[in-house]
Amino acid sequence: MPDSDVATLAEQVIAGDRRALARAITLIESSRADDREPARQLLEHLVPRSGDSIRVGISGVPGVGKSTFIESLGNHLIDAGHKVAVLAVDPSSAISGGSILGDKTRMETLSRRTEAFIRPSPAGETLGGVARRTRETMFAVEAAGFDVVLVETVGVGQSETTVSRMTDMFLLLLLPAGGDELQGIKRGIVELADLILVNKADGQLELAAQQSVTDYRKALMFMAHRADGWQVPVEAMSALSGEQTPEVWKTVTEYREQRDKQGLIAQKRADQAINWMWSEIQNGLVERLKATPEVAARVTELEQAVRDNRISPTTAADKLMEIFIK
Repeated sequence: MPDSDVATLAEQVIAGDRRALARAITLIESSRADDREPARQLLEHLVPRSGDSIRVGISGVPGVGKSTFIESLGNHLIDAGHKVAVLAVDPSSAISGGSILGDKTRMETLSRRTEAFIRPSPAGETLGGVARRTRETMFAVEAAGFDVVLVETVGVGQSETTVSRMTDMFLLLLLPAGGDELQGIKRGIVELADLILVNKADGQLELAAQQSVTDYRKALMFMAHRADGWQVPVEAMSALSGEQTPEVWKTVTEYREQRDKQGLIAQKRADQAINWMWSEIQNGLVERLKATPEVAARVTELEQAVRDNRISPTTAADKLMEIFIK
């Protein structure tokens, strides 16, 4: 793509052109080698216009009701005058690599609103419950004028903590549980949560949800106190009815304002940018290593040696690194 076309696309995105935004994200997510430089140039245009949004990561196991919650929250925010971007990451098949990308069908009313932009992306082989280019996509939607960015993760477990490294607030949705089920909570992911919501607090599960809130609050008391002084709220809610949605957003804004006054949002985003840089370095080095002809010539031989248990994986890796460095 010529430089002039990249500049034009960036101008269209900044002007709020939804089709241009979709094309820009497709370019950013492309794995084609010839798209890498245009995508980098596009980001150089968009990044200075980004950053003016509230970024919220939303996590939870499959079936907890993330899509229903996001639809309720998104509609509430739009009614309040916000523009909402939803970056929804779908799990990819370990066999075919395919992904259903069905979030738009699960957010039927929200997807019809012009103030909302829903972008489903496949997780691919990326760990952490997010797609590799979620960070860049976030900058694109912010440059397009969306002032609330909701990142829905795939719900894959403790490795999902990656999302906390690219958002201002990490919101964890849990199912009503109790007794032994409480032991199944991933401590690492709970410790990173800034707000915990026990969803499906309606009908026959309402009492169980309220009991779960009590149990989770007690569990948090045994975890280390946060350095920023924030007391993590644990509340019950029904994403289906949406009655508690305004209070949830009030908590989000209170958290954002408190940390903003402390200078912690700017600090966190700066740290996230450095983390992103090193992540790109790591991914880039692996790609370049694999593409090096001298390395490629030895890979099959060393992989077979590892399979046959003739050498250790560590030794094989060291040999390939030595070839790459030379």
